[in-house]
Amino acid sequence: MDGSVIPESRRPHRDDVLLAVSSVLAGALLWSLGVHSTGNRHLPAWVALVPLLVLGAMELLRRTAPAVTLPVAVAGLVFDRFTVGNLATLLIFTDLVYAAVVYGKPALARRLPISTGMLTVAVTIAGVAWLRTPQALVIGVVSGVLTFGPALTGATLRNHREAAEAARLRAEQTALLAEMDRTQAVVAERARMARELHDMVANHLSAIALHSTAALSIDSPATSRDALGVIRENSVQGLAEMRRLIGLLRDAGAGQEAVAVPSLDGLDSLIGHARTNGPGNGLDFVLDDRRPPGEPLPTPVELAAYRIVQESLTNALKHAAPGTVRVEVARADGRLTVRVDSPYGNRPGPRVPGSGAGLVGMRERAELLGGRFDAGAAGPVWRVEASLPAEERVVAE
Repeated sequence: MDGSVIPESRRPHRDDVLLAVSSVLAGALLWSLGVHSTGNRHLPAWVALVPLLVLGAMELLRRTAPAVTLPVAVAGLVFDRFTVGNLATLLIFTDLVYAAVVYGKPALARRLPISTGMLTVAVTIAGVAWLRTPQALVIGVVSGVLTFGPALTGATLRNHREAAEAARLRAEQTALLAEMDRTQAVVAERARMARELHDMVANHLSAIALHSTAALSIDSPATSRDALGVIRENSVQGLAEMRRLIGLLRDAGAGQEAVAVPSLDGLDSLIGHARTNGPGNGLDFVLDDRRPPGEPLPTPVELAAYRIVQESLTNALKHAAPGTVRVEVARADGRLTVRVDSPYGNRPGPRVPGSGAGLVGMRERAELLGGRFDAGAAGPVWRVEASLPAEERVVAE
């Protein structure tokens, strides 16, 4: 890379170049016409062009080096007072003060309006005390116009720019947070859909796999016919559940009619369906519902409890030894307790392998509602137990 190339950030801005050239040309025109800002001085008239050219050159650095241009501008203005003066030099000085506040460091931008204001007050007081005439106030006004006015204008503009930048950053942060919330909502919805799909369809597919395995293992026409009947029934029910879920996903937000959400009132039907699939395994199913009548539960709790029982019965059909599967549902002290006990031990006959996703889904359902979930061996039985909040206010929180 050529070392003579000036970095882009250090090059004079195009507008600054135009401003510098036009200011110097205007000042030269005024000088040539004999328009001066002060009376005759002892120095030759052409000397007034020196501060004009120096301050005009500083205009090229007004954005990139305001800390350098300001002291040079002050020195140039002082020198200009010893010449015949030039109005363009005064205007360039005010612009350099303005640029020092707008483009300078924050400390300089904060201090310059205060210092120029104090300078204006001091010059006014000194002029009145020295000259003791009302016209002395003009000195203070001129000092304020040259120093305090540009500094105050620059500070106002800079504050507006910083406020706008802060608002832009807040808007970007808000948009980022909104995108993160949207992503989290999508992930949560996908997890909910996965749990719902597993709970609605897995029990039917498990029954199909169980009875098809039995039909293949036992070479009996009667057993095969019974297994095919159960397989057909579960296939039809599984397809209906799948169509219902697909319809919900396809028509979400399209004003579709409300779909009935499974509740604990459907446990009898759920137990009956399990009995239909269970005789070949030596399983019996018993429901013990101890809930007080007439006390409704929050809809999310009803759905979670129903799915936990449904998944527990599916696991019992897969893995339980012959015996009685007992389902207990009770409500007390603001909690709903669901317990499913199934025989635990070596099971004869075909067994359907499981992935363990059911236990994960049940635990997630309970924890999302602020409840507790436990599953494991308890003596001769495998126990699944969930405790869920039964009050609407607690679930809403």
